[in-house]
Amino acid sequence: MSRPDTAAGLDRPLPGGIGLSHLSAYDWEAADGVCGGSPHLHLVCTEAYVVTGGRGAVQTLSPDGYRDTPLEAGSVAWFEPGTVHRMVQGGELRVTVLMQNSGLPEAGDAVFTFPPEYLADPEKYAAAASLPAEPTEAEAAARRRRDLAVEGYLPLREALAAGDAEPLRAFQRAAAALVRPRVPAWRELWRTGALAAAERTGAQLDALEAGAADGYLAASTAHSATPTRHGGLGMCGRREEYGIEGATLPR
Repeated sequence: MSRPDTAAGLDRPLPGGIGLSHLSAYDWEAADGVCGGSPHLHLVCTEAYVVTGGRGAVQTLSPDGYRDTPLEAGSVAWFEPGTVHRMVQGGELRVTVLMQNSGLPEAGDAVFTFPPEYLADPEKYAAAASLPAEPTEAEAAARRRRDLAVEGYLPLREALAAGDAEPLRAFQRAAAALVRPRVPAWRELWRTGALAAAERTGAQLDALEAGAADGYLAASTAHSATPTRHGGLGMCGRREEYGIEGATLPR
């Protein structure tokens, strides 16, 4: 019999210690006439979009240039740490998100492309990035947060399109400085999550090589889970979430 998820989080980690969520991209129009989510980057996590329906695009900024990648059902796109990405709504876009290092993005690994003065002031950044608990106020705050991220993003994109990567590099440096105090806590999440998953594989290989696999094979079982939160206001869109312990900022 399969095991359900627990209230606090998945009772057993997903393969490789990844995180999982489902997104419906925002249809809010931004200052540049584009409908979509809040541009941001991750400092230590690779993120993947698996498109399950609709159409749209993802805009990415990295030191090697600006890209606008079309998304449609069956598309897969992924972004390495340091790559700014912005999900663009083209019509009922729905995406399953696979996130490296489950727990780290929710603990602040994701940084919005707010204007520089926000990145330089942790309290000012946190105030702009956080959403109120009251649902009736949260959507307006999420939209203001998206608009602020787009305000900081557009000059980065314009500079990169003109061949100047320095503003993007400056943003990367500021984002790294902003999250630096969180690294000890992140390291513990990594040790108990993704690293522990890799070490289990190593132990299983050792057992196989020694002819002693019966122990872990006898303990095998199946698991299942359903979302623990519906309609969350994430960075990119409305989010179906699976419980993760230690979350501090919604994506």
